[in-house]
Amino acid sequence: MKYFILFYFTIISSAFSQTIDYNTKKGFVAKGYDVVAYFNNEAIEGSKTYTTTFDSVKYKFRSQKNLDSFLKNPEAYIPQYGGYCAYAVATNSKKVDIDPKTFEIRDGKLYLFYNSWGNNTLKKWLEENVKGLQNNADLNWEAIKLN
Repeated sequence: MKYFILFYFTIISSAFSQTIDYNTKKGFVAKGYDVVAYFNNEAIEGSKTYTTTFDSVKYKFRSQKNLDSFLKNPEAYIPQYGGYCAYAVATNSKKVDIDPKTFEIRDGKLYLFYNSWGNNTLKKWLEENVKGLQNNADLNWEAIKLN
């Protein structure tokens, strides 16, 4: 019986732990910006009134409608690479913070980028081989996503 209880708690705790490392500056994914609004080409900060937790991290939304959309299919709205800068993951295999107003929707996915001190990595992403960068980022992310 003792082993069953230990096994049970191991399974339950792993079921509720994050599957990847998310960028949760300010306590929320995308620094509290509404991940559903990005798909309407809007970078809008969410409200504390409309929040949820998915994969053990918090999200904020601008409206109940956006929260409901997220709840129907959360995987569709989660930023690529845990919400870290896509360009940094692709080129340096590093988790770098983002500017939540600097983003791209490509192939139905949300990509976030660093943009500060004259270094807009979205511009670099678009000027270079985007498909190659995506492939590099996907490979690099597999190696660093749990660190």
